[in-house]
Amino acid sequence: MQVTFLGTSSGVPTRNRNVSAMVLKPPQRSELWLFDCGEGTQHQFIRSNLKLSQIKKIFITHMHGDHIYGLPGLLASIGLAGNSSGIELYGPAPLKNFIDSCLYNSSSRLAYSLKFHKVENAATYKEILFEDSGLEIKTAPLKHRIPSFAYRVNQKTRPGRFNLEKAKSKRIPPGPIYAALQRGEEVSLGNGRVFSGKDFCGPPRPGVSMVYCTDTVYTESAIEISREADLLIHESTYSHKETEMAYERGHSTATMAAQIAAKANVNQLILTHLSPRYTPGNETSPNDLLNEAKAIFPNTQLAKDFLQIDVKKTCNSS
Repeated sequence: MQVTFLGTSSGVPTRNRNVSAMVLKPPQRSELWLFDCGEGTQHQFIRSNLKLSQIKKIFITHMHGDHIYGLPGLLASIGLAGNSSGIELYGPAPLKNFIDSCLYNSSSRLAYSLKFHKVENAATYKEILFEDSGLEIKTAPLKHRIPSFAYRVNQKTRPGRFNLEKAKSKRIPPGPIYAALQRGEEVSLGNGRVFSGKDFCGPPRPGVSMVYCTDTVYTESAIEISREADLLIHESTYSHKETEMAYERGHSTATMAAQIAAKANVNQLILTHLSPRYTPGNETSPNDLLNEAKAIFPNTQLAKDFLQIDVKKTCNSS
């Protein structure tokens, strides 16, 4: 599971940071999942090693412009390329009306399907938002000026590594039988020999997990959805000395993000969604926010545009 940041500024872009967008490459899949899509996100794709044509799912946290204004142009460009088989969009209920209106009023016609999924019920009732054989996605309500939602991606536990040499030593013919053994099944050969898959596999391998959490002030629901995650990506719009402003505007400080990471017992925290006021040369810099968080949660990193992170399994996660 790999994460690529395409936008890490809040509100407006800066010279070095575009507004919110993050891409997840699910393990062992030739597709991309986009989380938020601020203005200019498709330009960030062009500057990266990612391909628009591989986007299969888009997750929107909330309906503020710095998280959605890039969507109409990005969807239209994908349509002009003519190589998409369809995209699923997850987000607040108004998302569909926003996209439909933009496409209708710009006379845009997409040559692929869009399927919308409202997230409110899944967040409220703690239901699984999406699930297949290898992954599941959950969502949770956050605390912002408008409805906002966090997303968690869990990779399911995988079978243990298959001992190929042991299978060969038992003169088990390769092919579908090996696959059945790796799944832990019992197989019978034509000569009457019976083998159990658990005798040829190592211990199960837990999957990795990632949480994307923005925009929000400190809230218990952020802690709950982040528990034991391998990676927590959390907004850090303000410094601790501007806590009052953070509460007024429904955003987090670096201290709040670190407190959530510590209480949720995550492995790694990455700060994103930084206020444009924190630029080099100003009284407070992004590094000051990083140091503020590290004082509470040492394994913290500062996001920057085009940063790529491989999400890794750790002993404290489950």
